[in-house]
Amino acid sequence: MRYARVCVGGRAVWGRVGEQDVELLSGSPLDGDPDVIGTLERSAAVWLPPVVPPVFYAVGYNYPRHIEHAGAETPGRPEIGYRANNALTGHLSPIVKPAEVTGRFEAEPELVAVVGRTLRHATYEEARGSVFGWTVGNDVSARTWQHEDRTFWRSKNSDTFKPMGPWIETDVDALAQTTTLRVNGEERSSFPTGDMVFDPFDYIVEMTRHLTLHPGDVLWMGAESTCQLEPGDTVEVEISGIGTLTNPVQPEGNRA
Repeated sequence: MRYARVCVGGRAVWGRVGEQDVELLSGSPLDGDPDVIGTLERSAAVWLPPVVPPVFYAVGYNYPRHIEHAGAETPGRPEIGYRANNALTGHLSPIVKPAEVTGRFEAEPELVAVVGRTLRHATYEEARGSVFGWTVGNDVSARTWQHEDRTFWRSKNSDTFKPMGPWIETDVDALAQTTTLRVNGEERSSFPTGDMVFDPFDYIVEMTRHLTLHPGDVLWMGAESTCQLEPGDTVEVEISGIGTLTNPVQPEGNRA
């Protein structure tokens, strides 16, 4: 099943995505089994981030080739960071490059796990059962800011730096898929999605030793590779079996 959030009459509405239409729902599928209250042609949908998470978790250095390229040490245990909800934007919405950004402005294609239940002190099997579904993320990063600041507050958390979508897929073996990154239709990287140091369930087990996860929390799983973005580009992140997240890149001051 594919669930999304779309803008209808200026407000966010959950929907169940079909081949041609989006069935509009009375509430969130994370809260139960909502009723169908209408339909929308899929071609007319204005896509929002498929969930606005209570807490936005992110993984770094989780793919061996990325670690090797960065000259970093392989992590000895799963550790997570945090991102800001204001950075989220939806499928087909612009990524805005701030006028102050110089140097490398990069895309990172990522699998995103959406938590579906409250969880604390989870076993590995409980962690597997806690994921409601999977979506696609693009971890946009301003590298100069990343090196200048003590934290990632600008480099990864600026408005529009975290496209996510287009929907949540609930019926897929996410770790058996392929992640592909394209810019202007040209493939820049492709890698096995599941080729991770630690998988999502390892992270959930470790995280819930110390904190409680809640329905709607998201966990971005890192990327194997990155590529440069420039205003005027269109970037696509495709994860087979889940979907393709597409966003134009615009300079600040030219946001649609």
